[in-house]
Amino acid sequence: MASKLATCFVCCNLSSGFNNCNNNYNQPTRRVMCSPFPSSCKIRHLRILSSQQQKRQYHKKTSSSSSSSSQPSSIDGGRTIDPKSNHDHSPHNSTPSALNVNGAEQAEQLSGGQLEDLLSMIKNAEKSKIFFWSTYILLINQARVRALEDLQKVLAEKKALQAEVNDLEMRLAETDARIEVADQEKTHVELMEGQLEKLRNELAEKGSTEESNAELHDLHNDRIHSLTEELNSVREENASLKNAIESFKIQLNDVKNNDERLVVLEKERLYLESTLKDLESKLSISPEDVSELSTLRVECKHLSDKVENLQLLLDKATEQANQAVIVLEENQDLQRKVDKLETSLEEANVYKLSSDKLLKYNELMQQKIKLLENSLQKSDEDINSYIQLYQQSVNEFQDTLDILKKESKRKTLDEPVEDMPWEFWSQLLLLIDGWTLEKKIAVDDAKLLREKVWKKDKSISDVYMACKGQNEDGAISAFLGLTSSATSPGLYVIHIAAEMAPVAKVGGLGDVVCGLSKALQKKGHLVEIVLPKYDCMQYDRIGDLRALDVVIESYFDGQLFKNKIWVGTVEGLPVYFIEPHHPDKFFWRGDFYGERDDFRRFSYFSRVALEFLLQAGKKPDIIHCHDWQTAFVAPLYWDIYAPKGLNSARICFTCHNFEYQGTAAASELESCGLDSHHLNRPDRMQDNSAHDRVNSVKGGVVYSNIVTTVSPTYAQEVRTAEGGKGLHSTLSTHSKKFIGVLNGIDTDIWNPATDPFLEVQYSANDLQGKAENKEALRKNLGLSSADVKRPLVGCITRLVPQKGVHLIRHAIYLTLELGGQFVLLGSSPVPHIQREFEGIANHFKNHDNIRLILKYDESLSHTIYAASDMFIIPSIFEPCGLTQMISMRYGAVPIARKTGGLNDSVFDIDDDTIPSQFRNGFTFLNADEKGIDGALVRAINLFRDDPESWKQLVQKDMNIDFSWDSSAAQYEELYLKSVTRGRAVKRT
Repeated sequence: MASKLATCFVCCNLSSGFNNCNNNYNQPTRRVMCSPFPSSCKIRHLRILSSQQQKRQYHKKTSSSSSSSSQPSSIDGGRTIDPKSNHDHSPHNSTPSALNVNGAEQAEQLSGGQLEDLLSMIKNAEKSKIFFWSTYILLINQARVRALEDLQKVLAEKKALQAEVNDLEMRLAETDARIEVADQEKTHVELMEGQLEKLRNELAEKGSTEESNAELHDLHNDRIHSLTEELNSVREENASLKNAIESFKIQLNDVKNNDERLVVLEKERLYLESTLKDLESKLSISPEDVSELSTLRVECKHLSDKVENLQLLLDKATEQANQAVIVLEENQDLQRKVDKLETSLEEANVYKLSSDKLLKYNELMQQKIKLLENSLQKSDEDINSYIQLYQQSVNEFQDTLDILKKESKRKTLDEPVEDMPWEFWSQLLLLIDGWTLEKKIAVDDAKLLREKVWKKDKSISDVYMACKGQNEDGAISAFLGLTSSATSPGLYVIHIAAEMAPVAKVGGLGDVVCGLSKALQKKGHLVEIVLPKYDCMQYDRIGDLRALDVVIESYFDGQLFKNKIWVGTVEGLPVYFIEPHHPDKFFWRGDFYGERDDFRRFSYFSRVALEFLLQAGKKPDIIHCHDWQTAFVAPLYWDIYAPKGLNSARICFTCHNFEYQGTAAASELESCGLDSHHLNRPDRMQDNSAHDRVNSVKGGVVYSNIVTTVSPTYAQEVRTAEGGKGLHSTLSTHSKKFIGVLNGIDTDIWNPATDPFLEVQYSANDLQGKAENKEALRKNLGLSSADVKRPLVGCITRLVPQKGVHLIRHAIYLTLELGGQFVLLGSSPVPHIQREFEGIANHFKNHDNIRLILKYDESLSHTIYAASDMFIIPSIFEPCGLTQMISMRYGAVPIARKTGGLNDSVFDIDDDTIPSQFRNGFTFLNADEKGIDGALVRAINLFRDDPESWKQLVQKDMNIDFSWDSSAAQYEELYLKSVTRGRAVKRT
């Protein structure tokens, strides 16, 4: 009964238990109750209807009385309504007028004890308001009256049902009598049949004539027929009586149920009477609370007066402090002037002393001149002799030059070839690795050939060019003829990652893998990349993609699975793509991330990548893994593959964003062959917040020799509890190997002087092209071009909370207020954020100065960077960020919040603590509207008021070197130190 009651009343405001009703009558204006329903539900409905009717009646009474009363407010559903102001006020907001907004601000300056006492007294007073209790009692009385009326109706229904029961009992008695008569008739018929049978037997014995027998037979048939018809009618009547008895039993059960409902109604009535008594007792206490409330109002007024006095004293103190600050500044200016005068006085004294020394020096110089004249005569004689010697040396130099030319001709054959593109050497390297995996050349021979490719040896390039037309066997023989002992000129680095731009890019990780690899390659290091072979990659950006005739088997879930290896070049780099032949089709999902089994997908890939390196006979110096997707490489390397012989490398792990850590149940590690009992420990891979789960990022930190993140400031932020997302203690434990290295950008791709997506290319020395790109973007997006001096603010970002979407929204409207134009490019994976910005985009769809493009468009992003005067980057946290670097590269001045990599690359032009040559933008600290207001207003004012200073700022930003060279140099130093330590450990 209770469960039916709780699920029947959606519209009941007296109980929170009626919020899950499935009946379709939950509209406030309906008065029809759902049917069928139990009688207890009917009482609840009547209670609601009566309470609503009572509210209307009470509203009419109080509104009529308010016209003559001095109090201007009335009661309406628990809210006070002021007819003069036409504003609703909740009962909880009806505090004394002294406690207004300004009073609340002043109350903050009171002592903590007084403020707490005041708040507690006000809350106690609010809880005992007479209007609330009186209204509630009236509603309860009305509900009780309705319940009694309903009870009377039910009793009347019971009487009617009792009359029907009596009638049915009489009919039942008649039916029983008729059944008895029918039984007697049946017995009589059976006796007649017995007698008939006896007569037949007697006639047969006596041999009576056929005529008498026929007459007797006809008589018997007539009697039987009449009895049969009467019996059938009795049976039909008996069946109808049985049906009537069954219906009567059902009605009798309903009567019993009605009795039970009457008991429940009686209990409800008793409960309402007890509730009414409690409320009446509380009402008797409320006048005392009212008097106490009036006392509180007086006390509040006194407190408000004290607050005003304190505020006046504070204002006076503030004015005195400001005057003191001004005096202090004047004193500082005077002190600086005194310091300058003292400095100039010291310089004058020094000058006086030096003038005396000059007189003495002149006398000495006169003497030296005489000596030089004498020596000059002697030198003329010496020169003649030197000329003769010079002629002899020229002849000797010519002979030596001839010898050097002959040697240079001989050495040119051994010098590295620099005019071949990186794609050529990468293809050559992939060819050698393919032969090695296919067991066509020995591992040692492959190592020597790789070193020749590494050094760009002319001999191997000549052999490769000469063998292009030959068959494979002939080419292999020619290459093996070049094998000789050689030493490696640099490091051998292999990146194992889930992304690489531009073929498989989701975020900044792909840019880092590609940009860092290219920079290391330019420094003379051998760099290779291992990626999953996704079905959604940009295959048109891969050069010479082909599958090797080899299958790599790898362990997973207790069995071996086959994997196909593909090779190709991306941006001049050799890349290996792993295609698993697993029934779950791990990387054939149409997307890079976001699958429910991502933990399994990437732990599988990490193990296959190491299996590939082992079977290919590779001996890298550094294995560099990235983010949680390939952090499994570190524990897999040391626990499984180093004992198998893949032990030449040091492990470097880079976490690009500690927001994503790759956690799962500890048992999930067993799939890729790791021992969960061995690793699920606090000092290893156990998640710091859930002891039955493992954390792949933590495993990467613990099991790597080098741990990096993408900026120095972010490296400090993640050591805190807020920034580390639970890993701050682990990072502090391993702080000696943890460092932040600021990312760079690929300056070949992001270069306004060569960018093919731009309307006009330009540079720091020729900014006319930037103005033309701005005009082209305005025409393309339908923005106004009436004012060429109107500033254009750009923003390219993913619309997620991390990027400060509330500040971006505020910047749109603020830019409009300040007379600027705003262009946003980006979308959101969060549905409610996407809908919100779609609403803003529709609102400004035809506006002259605002445009929102809620998608990602590569070519449009380049044109927005080129056209924008300034760029908004208000991130809540930002590990590194590339937007600010790209915007400065294109001459768009950044407006950024001081966090993470933004704090390491953007420095405010008004910050005197920063050397002037490094100031390049506008920054703010607090992630609120006030912070972004100050930075954006300063930027637009400088743009309008001082065009020359703005131009100089733009040129300075465009000349800043944000390439990967400096970052790659830092990684190179980290690699070398780690490799040196590793080799020292092996020697000892």
